[in-house]
Amino acid sequence: MAFLEVAGITKRFGGLVALNAVSFSVEKGEIVGIIGPNGAGKTTLFGVISGFIPPSEGTVHFDGAAIGSLRPDQLVRCGLMRSFQIVQTFADMTALDVVTTAALTRRPMREAVDYAAHALERVGLGPKLEATPATLSLQDKKLLEIAKCIATDPRCILLDEVMAGLTMAETAAPMAVIRELNTQGVTIVMVEHVMPVIMRLATRIVVINFGEKIAEGTPEDIIRDQRVVDAYFGDHVDA
Repeated sequence: MAFLEVAGITKRFGGLVALNAVSFSVEKGEIVGIIGPNGAGKTTLFGVISGFIPPSEGTVHFDGAAIGSLRPDQLVRCGLMRSFQIVQTFADMTALDVVTTAALTRRPMREAVDYAAHALERVGLGPKLEATPATLSLQDKKLLEIAKCIATDPRCILLDEVMAGLTMAETAAPMAVIRELNTQGVTIVMVEHVMPVIMRLATRIVVINFGEKIAEGTPEDIIRDQRVVDAYFGDHVDA
């Protein structure tokens, strides 16, 4: 069994089928991209994998264990962590406080503070430990989201549009952090709309459209797949 195994996931909200029998697997140490048009079901899929949304049908296994009944906090302790598409922070807390809150899921207070500072250093926010989120740039807020993930000692991170709203120049720092995490053994699954980023980072891409998986393969395979071109890219993509 793969490190992360998603099998036949279906999610219904009343009469709306947000996901329909979606299956894919992720091997340990991979960077896998999940792409698709707005409303395709990508964030719902992350919600199911990370325990925030119960599936209507299907199973999720992580490191050989069924995790469909576990809460998000239990999954974090198993080593599965996610970020969120919309950056959410505690306005009256410093960057160090915010990341310490994440670190407390795995460590006592004194160790959590030290490890949170280490996580912020790793993403380049070491000089901004005492900054409040309101004073941070969007790029820094995105890096803060990654630092929160790092602080939980993850083995696998689900990144939900961590590059959204950034210029291509601003994506360089998060991309470097993601690559470094991956070289250190962290498996990455990322939903992303910024195609140059996903094409350069991902070793494999899963494409979802109208809640169904329509393609899976290497970045080179995906940009040549007519189903993907029709559903997502239009008539031109610059990889």
